[in-house]
Amino acid sequence: MTGDHQTLAFVLFSAFVAVTLGITTWVSRHRQGSAEEFYAGGRLFSPLENGFAIAGDYMSAASFLGISGLIALYGYDGMLYSVGFLVAWLVVLLLVAELVRNCGRFTLADVVAARMAERPVRIAAGTSSVAVSVLYLVAQMVGAGSLVALLLGGSSEAARSWTVVGVGALMVIYVSLGGMRATTWIQIVKAVLLMAGTIALTVLVLLRFHGDVNSLLSTAAERSGHGMDFLAPGLRYGGDWTARLDFISLGLALVLGTAGLPHILSRFYTVPTARAARRSVVWSIGLIGSFYLMTIVLGFGAAALIGPGEVRASNASGNTAVPLLALDLGGGAGSTGGTVLFAIVAAVAFATILAVVAGITLASSASVAHDLYSSLRRRHAKQYSEVAVARVAAAGIGAAAIGLGLLARDLNVAFLVGLAFAVAASANLPVLLYSLFWRKFTTRGAVWSVYGGLLPAVLLVLVSPVVSGGPESLFPGVDFHLFPLQNPGVVSIPLGFLAGWIGTVTSPEPPDEARHAETEVRALTGAGAA
Repeated sequence: MTGDHQTLAFVLFSAFVAVTLGITTWVSRHRQGSAEEFYAGGRLFSPLENGFAIAGDYMSAASFLGISGLIALYGYDGMLYSVGFLVAWLVVLLLVAELVRNCGRFTLADVVAARMAERPVRIAAGTSSVAVSVLYLVAQMVGAGSLVALLLGGSSEAARSWTVVGVGALMVIYVSLGGMRATTWIQIVKAVLLMAGTIALTVLVLLRFHGDVNSLLSTAAERSGHGMDFLAPGLRYGGDWTARLDFISLGLALVLGTAGLPHILSRFYTVPTARAARRSVVWSIGLIGSFYLMTIVLGFGAAALIGPGEVRASNASGNTAVPLLALDLGGGAGSTGGTVLFAIVAAVAFATILAVVAGITLASSASVAHDLYSSLRRRHAKQYSEVAVARVAAAGIGAAAIGLGLLARDLNVAFLVGLAFAVAASANLPVLLYSLFWRKFTTRGAVWSVYGGLLPAVLLVLVSPVVSGGPESLFPGVDFHLFPLQNPGVVSIPLGFLAGWIGTVTSPEPPDEARHAETEVRALTGAGAA
């Protein structure tokens, strides 16, 4: 990168960080002592504001950098990530969004604990929420490292490492000082910037091909080195039965995982009513749907204009395809237009990462304080406020995410998010659906459901090719992988549902029909909702 790239990028990065820190400082002047203010922003956001914030939370670095990179490298098979993320949002809308808003207060555990013994259920649900959040955070850290290393020093390992540390420190500041209110405004600003940047790039790609999508696709296929196979299924997931099963596993994880992501569903608690939550969804669906359609254009545009070889040379996992595409669309390396567009897009991507990590950190620290701490503390011990515990938890979670982000820095961010989705779909979704829709569900079933999905998902990842046994593994020099698939969803998701069913039918505790009826009425009508 030239000195112009670095200077302009640094100025834009600094401007966004200054604005977001200003928002956080302004918000921190308001009283943040109450749990409702810290976790839910006082439930004062309008449907429009919350719709943009939901979109900002959902459209992560995995979407902007990772998916476009995978499409540039693998064509049709990479595009399946875009489809999976978009369809997943419909599952959230149709099955759980409004019901969770009516039943819960701050976290997913609130929904399950409404009709179960609180302590064991909160400990299980809080543990799984933290595990999912940390995995998701790692993906954002990896995206930040790849992006800033490209901008400020090429492949410099030191630049990538310090970027991961810096992002972690900023997210702890945002959450600790500003809580949900600051996080929401950061996400709104980020959503506006991301949509504007994505629209501009999409228009420029289409203009380069005079609006002819067929020309775009055929050029991408020609430059890919795979011919028309680039536009057909199987380039990444069609080699053998293992690859095909891995594709099915990934699809299940993406479609079902969103409904179990704590930081997405917690956004529905920030509006005053269920009606406002529904209207938030209308706004967010328009933004999210159009965004994922545009990532497809960007991915094939990068393949056509940059070429998979150059993308892979810059970053083996494809995470830098969009910034390189912006450089080319602006006039190429050394041009003023290329320098400006490249730096703007990189700054937007960096804004995306900061906003998403703030939302995830807030949701996971809320799980630690509201679920784990409140359940594990002893009655006669000194009781610190939940908000104080949440602030300390944010720092601890940030440190864990930094450490894991440094380990996983060579993996594709969309792929890493796929793992987080698999754990969410295995541990959180079964207990959530059983709690909302199964009248006979019991406390033992709830606990077994969470651990029956969480433990197999994590263990299968540890003994999969993701961790060892291949050149792209976390530890390429050793081989202790036993599970052939990279994504555990096809095994761990059914195990989560099965464990919940077995726990319920073998439970000596009879189901509480009265509490279920109360929860059902509240979920469907909103009567008594917080």
